[in-house]
Amino acid sequence: MGNSDHQGVVPGQLEEPEVMTCDLLVAGSGAGGMTTAIVARKNGLDVIVAEKEPVMGGTTALSGGYLWVPNNTINKAAGTKDSVDAARTYLQYEAGNQFDADRVEAFLREGPRMVDFMQENTEVRFDPAIAFSDYHPDAPGGLPGGRSILTRPVRGSMLAEDLGKVRRARPELTLFGLTIGSGKELWHFYRATRKISSAAYVARRLFLHGLDLLTHGRGMLLSNGNALSARLLRTARDLDIPVWLDSPVRSLTRNEEGAVTGALVRTPQGLRRIVARKGVVLACGGFSQDVERRKSLYPHAAAEGEHVSSASPGNTGDGVRLGQSVGGNVVEGYPNHGAWAPTSLVPRKDGTKGPFPHFIDRGKPGVIAVLRNGRRFVNEANSYHDFVQAMVRATPRESVVEAFLIVDHRTIRRYGLGYVKPAPLPLGPAIRSGYLIRGETLAELARNAGIDASQLDAVVAQWNADLKSGVDSAFGKGSTAYNRFHGDPEVSPNPCMAPIATAPFYAVRVIPGDIGTFTGLRADAKARVLDATMRPVPGLYAAGNDMASVAGGNYVGGGITLGPAMTFGYIAARHAAGIEEKTS
Repeated sequence: MGNSDHQGVVPGQLEEPEVMTCDLLVAGSGAGGMTTAIVARKNGLDVIVAEKEPVMGGTTALSGGYLWVPNNTINKAAGTKDSVDAARTYLQYEAGNQFDADRVEAFLREGPRMVDFMQENTEVRFDPAIAFSDYHPDAPGGLPGGRSILTRPVRGSMLAEDLGKVRRARPELTLFGLTIGSGKELWHFYRATRKISSAAYVARRLFLHGLDLLTHGRGMLLSNGNALSARLLRTARDLDIPVWLDSPVRSLTRNEEGAVTGALVRTPQGLRRIVARKGVVLACGGFSQDVERRKSLYPHAAAEGEHVSSASPGNTGDGVRLGQSVGGNVVEGYPNHGAWAPTSLVPRKDGTKGPFPHFIDRGKPGVIAVLRNGRRFVNEANSYHDFVQAMVRATPRESVVEAFLIVDHRTIRRYGLGYVKPAPLPLGPAIRSGYLIRGETLAELARNAGIDASQLDAVVAQWNADLKSGVDSAFGKGSTAYNRFHGDPEVSPNPCMAPIATAPFYAVRVIPGDIGTFTGLRADAKARVLDATMRPVPGLYAAGNDMASVAGGNYVGGGITLGPAMTFGYIAARHAAGIEEKTS
């Protein structure tokens, strides 16, 4: 989703760029950029989308496809009770002294309108997720469910020959190339060996997937963020919006008054000078893959091998650098510069390793996490973002930040662990690759993983002793609605607790990772980039992770990236089209 190599024209270069004009140039083809382009086009503007990568969708296409949008009509129709006041209270609590009242008001007002607009005017469709809790449901204004919505799956045939233009899901997050939808579908796969109805569902999905492989050479049922990217691309195609791939924005152009008037774009057909009458929107996806900026901002070691990002490889900070090059100001002081996720490294056949972000498995019963000292350090069922913060805090200074997820044989066969799938799929390949560490006893597992054996034994003994009461005496695993959402409702009295007792035992090593960045260009309620004096840079907008997070550097709920990205894309497009937002 990143969109610039930001080197400008090479000195001495003879190429004369072809001049093209449009109303609005959008840099980046993730959810924020594509929403901007679609809304602008629906409001009469001539738009070009320039995408750095050879495929569109950026991190959106790799994501779970959730949007966090309080008071949306999708969840309200399904029974959610919410209010603007409650959502504002929650965001203010989460953001603390980074609370941006004007932008929060714009987000809370326009977010539901954006959802309705997309449902009514585009191919984008959402389903309710009323049981998906805010990440801190017990905080002031938090809800135990109903602020996140999920993109509805779609057949890839809706794109015909354009399907190959959408970035595919990471192979580590698929089963034989099959992308499993978040929510109810996932539980069918967990229960396939125990429930006839789930077994039948999984058999049908695998059969249809196999049929797609035979007839199309790939899976055709798109879910999660892949479905959102496909739906956005289909809408753009229907509206005749050009989406240029392999087309990085090299630099922004300005007039004598300092207003942004367009950009130089390197396309496969040559250099283009784009004159954008209404301005440029930066939606390049943030700086997750910019190792140097990570090192300067992250509280833990952020070099390759010490930190890994699951974001798009194109998210190298291009939009932030472009914004800074014309006076845009980067926000300072966020408590978290990235959206953290504990991540394991999966060996691939070519010798590389792919990231696997651990979103769901930590909440399952029978899963605990320990440091090398053998001690637990966190409520494992808390959000992935909170988990990494706790891991960093608990690790002694100058030590490698890492942890190990520990399970027994019964748990791993029932739920899997990380990249390892549940029964009936075999464990052998993951053990032989070194991804899954195994021991016939806890002591052997500790020795093989390099964990303090006596401490691990004591921790597991305490865990098992707590099972009778169903209360995790050390960290309260299973104590919140968010915890329980990722637990197993068939397990009682605590859906997040089960014995660690059935040999052999297993561990997977995780390190800090991210799925996006929170720190970005400072912007106002109209999505205009602000300079150091808090004045708008004329003609320049930001959306998605190029804009500083509206949650002030905290992770409030599933979809806190995509919800605001699409909302501020909607706002930017309408402002560029000269439409004043209603305030009621």
